[in-house]
Amino acid sequence: MKNKLVSNIALVALMGSLSAAALAQNVAVVNGKAVPMARVEALSQQVARSGRQVTPEMQQQIKDEVIAREVFIQEAQKMGLDTSEDFKTQMELARQTILIRELFTNYQKTHAVTDDEIKAEYDKFVAANSGKEYRARHILVEKESEAKAIVAQLKKGGKFDEIAKKSSKDPGSGAKGGDLDWAPAGNYVAEFATALTTLKKGQLTDTPVKSQFGYHVIRLDDVRDAQLPKLEDVKPQVSQQLQQQKLAQYQNELRSKAKVE
Repeated sequence: MKNKLVSNIALVALMGSLSAAALAQNVAVVNGKAVPMARVEALSQQVARSGRQVTPEMQQQIKDEVIAREVFIQEAQKMGLDTSEDFKTQMELARQTILIRELFTNYQKTHAVTDDEIKAEYDKFVAANSGKEYRARHILVEKESEAKAIVAQLKKGGKFDEIAKKSSKDPGSGAKGGDLDWAPAGNYVAEFATALTTLKKGQLTDTPVKSQFGYHVIRLDDVRDAQLPKLEDVKPQVSQQLQQQKLAQYQNELRSKAKVE
């Protein structure tokens, strides 16, 4: 009798330890169905990947969300919604989306952008953008006669910024007294760029410059060597750009190799 009692106690203890282990693996049991803790971990990782910090409070919210989802899923299954054609179609589209995302993620992991590639891309940028930058002002009007009148007014001592605010048709620079800030000549239309690069510091165009936008009265305020960002300052952006280029090339290669009939 004593041995039987000891056995029963041991059995109860064993069952208790198994129940504790089961609870550790599950976040809850909903209507008799266990909801595995793995779902909480998966959703937590998804939240973390989005850049949000998973705090203890957030962790509890995630657990509540996982449990709520199980409640809703069970009800949907009870109604047979998981057997509808629409559901099957949406599941297939979701499967495709996830699988393609995994394909591209795997490619980026195995074809990471190197420091040498980043340096080479930066050097190309420097070569294409080195040179001079110009700090200029302009007043844009529709008629040549208006522009000539403004040139005459400026030569008599009129203030450029005041006339620009009053008369310029360029909404961007007009409100700033015609100021175009620092920019390379290549940023402007050809006629404007040609006139700008022939001016000396502080000089005004004697003749209005005609472009597709109208007539410009231009003043060159200053010239300097192009101010380019350092490699370390733009390295993340260059790396991202190269990653996108590599991925696009990979996608194009897959399409070109595929036999589509």
